[in-house]
Amino acid sequence: MNIQLIRNATMVIDYAGKKMLVDPMFSEKGELASGPMPAKDWNWKRNPLYDLPISVEEIIKDIDFVFLTHLHFDHWDKAAENALPKNIKIFVQDENDKKAISKLGFTNLEILGEDSNFEGVKLSRTKAQHGKGFILKLAGQVCGMVLQHPTEETLYIAADTVWYEEVEKTINAYKPEVIIVNGGDNRFIIGDQLIMNKEDIYRTHQAAPKSKIVVIHMEGVYHNTLSRKELKEFVDHKSISNSIIIPEDGEKIIL
Repeated sequence: MNIQLIRNATMVIDYAGKKMLVDPMFSEKGELASGPMPAKDWNWKRNPLYDLPISVEEIIKDIDFVFLTHLHFDHWDKAAENALPKNIKIFVQDENDKKAISKLGFTNLEILGEDSNFEGVKLSRTKAQHGKGFILKLAGQVCGMVLQHPTEETLYIAADTVWYEEVEKTINAYKPEVIIVNGGDNRFIIGDQLIMNKEDIYRTHQAAPKSKIVVIHMEGVYHNTLSRKELKEFVDHKSISNSIIIPEDGEKIIL
């Protein structure tokens, strides 16, 4: 499989001959407003923090299907809505997201299930917990996905989640060789973390010590608090740098 981090949570993944786009946010730097409150460090910068590393036309070329983990502004935006063909296949997490995307004119929508399929690639919905404490109610529902095919290693996309028991259950159930986690430790001025922090990433490694763990959703939006540099220093200190991949925007990983 090939994984290309575009920016933040946006990825293009080649898997078993199919090309998947995940959580497209195509806006130019600063085009989007901030979230509902200042970040932990009181900054309230506009998003995204950086421009796309390649053109939108190059990103969406030959895409077979799209996976939307949820509809927050940094996972689905107006620029993506305008760029994608209205008949492209899109997997969404639930009926609410299906209705929202349908109202935008998209016609080929499917709610991801525990036993979905796209032209021979098995797609399984997984649970996710987008935060801790009261912030979890504000964040709403999210889902992840496991991809399986006889010619490929099993891939688990954890999406916007903290480490909790369902992530461990998914790892134990599917035994993925590759895991993609959103690890920017996003935080507002109040409340707990929204996605994985470095300790959560370490717990993921402990649960799947033989897996390659790709960490994305870093340095893309205003409330990321964990930098690539800090995470690299952490995994070096834990002596797990051979298992943790921290791609730059636009970087392609061949696994």
